[in-house]
Amino acid sequence: MPLFITFEGGEGSGKSTQSKLLHQRLVKLAIPAVLTCEPGGTLFGKKLGHWLKWGDTRKITPITELLLFNAARAQSVAEIIIPGLKEGKTVISDRYDDSTTVYQGYGRGLDLEMVTCINRAATQGLKPELTVLLDVPVSDGLKRKRSEKPDRFEQEELAFHRRVMEGYLKLAQSEPERWLVIDGTQSKEKIAELIWPRVSQLLSKGPK
Repeated sequence: MPLFITFEGGEGSGKSTQSKLLHQRLVKLAIPAVLTCEPGGTLFGKKLGHWLKWGDTRKITPITELLLFNAARAQSVAEIIIPGLKEGKTVISDRYDDSTTVYQGYGRGLDLEMVTCINRAATQGLKPELTVLLDVPVSDGLKRKRSEKPDRFEQEELAFHRRVMEGYLKLAQSEPERWLVIDGTQSKEKIAELIWPRVSQLLSKGPK
């Protein structure tokens, strides 16, 4: 059955690693799967993502971030996610609209109702069956990224990143049937094994 799974988390949480590991596992099991990421899953998204992450901080406003991330998302939904699901594939996305809710809503302080409405338009109302949140203390996650050149978001103050994580946890509490919250400080192998039973359960349900 087609299945839509998203991975979420703060900076350095390991979500990209886990989304790749899950995709590799599905491929080895001969389960058709597609792996994408936001905002760079499409050529259009890559160009926007580069500007959003590495552009001049002084010239990019929160509302601009909101609209551009959703422009990239709308393209990804139309070009990758919906076609993949229609082909019966499991689609895995490293970030989705929950990222915008927490980064631009909780983090930047934009009106959450407005963020939700714009997200819904960009996603065509498409929601994942499962969202995995890797919960890592903000300071630990940022330490993991120290060896790399920090982008605009990684350069934000600790208070911003704490608001982001608080937002994630609030979203998870509001939809416990969709979210799977995992302690992201564990080994990548352990985390992958904690994720698999939930994925396997959803795959075994068959068509709705």
